[in-house]
Amino acid sequence: MAVSERQVCVIIGMGGMGRAIARRIGHGRTLLIADRDEESIEALAVGMREEGLLVEATVADVTSARSMEQLSQLAHSLGPVAHVVHTAGLSPAQGSLADILAVNVLGPAHMLETFAGVMMPGGSAVVIASNAGHMDDRCLSPDDRTALTGTPAAELMHLPLLSEERFESSSAAYRFAKRVVQLRVQAAAVPWSTGGCRVNSVSPGVTATPMGRSERAAGNQNVERLISESPVGRVAAAEEIAEAVAFLLSSSASFIYGSDLLVDGGAVAARLHPLGR
Repeated sequence: MAVSERQVCVIIGMGGMGRAIARRIGHGRTLLIADRDEESIEALAVGMREEGLLVEATVADVTSARSMEQLSQLAHSLGPVAHVVHTAGLSPAQGSLADILAVNVLGPAHMLETFAGVMMPGGSAVVIASNAGHMDDRCLSPDDRTALTGTPAAELMHLPLLSEERFESSSAAYRFAKRVVQLRVQAAAVPWSTGGCRVNSVSPGVTATPMGRSERAAGNQNVERLISESPVGRVAAAEEIAEAVAFLLSSSASFIYGSDLLVDGGAVAARLHPLGR
């Protein structure tokens, strides 16, 4: 495809949150949407084109370095890559412990590596983490942090810190995986800045998406407590998370590098400071 001057926005993972973000930031740009489900991604692209969006769709496996490299090159071929949003992930109810670690840790790691070299100057990216990462209570030494943030994606899953045996449940693996995402985004901010680009993360609370509903349907009582004990007392709408993402991608956030924006209705605040209620 010929390169155009229309800026390209890449959305990786087209669940409820990915769809809301695509619609929030996609107008006037070329949207490249990617998901592992070929049938649903094509149907979604058709619907979004009917809404007036310029959409290209492709299949991508976030756990595969080759697949993510192909995605970054496809994005680059479409025009100047202005924004990338990585939303792909698995909740505790959606996969095995091994799958949760692979998708939630490797996916963002691959994105941070493969897209760093194709972004236009002034480009920005956001990775969706989770407020669960703020509730992980495992102590990390400076060496642990260096290993988790500095190990190349190709070697990441061989770290003892990410061994399945370390986690007593899928929920524990999910919390730790999201903490790793927050740390890797922070560490990536400096190398990304050498190309004139920014990268940050957003940590949502429980959100009204298929993923959020699956956790509630699975009877996850911790999720229910997070909702009921939060100051806002409800789940987030996907559009509320999309607004936070749009802000971090915009020039209004031009001084924000390597930060995690907690958008959870105060759930973490209530968990850490229960006497304040």
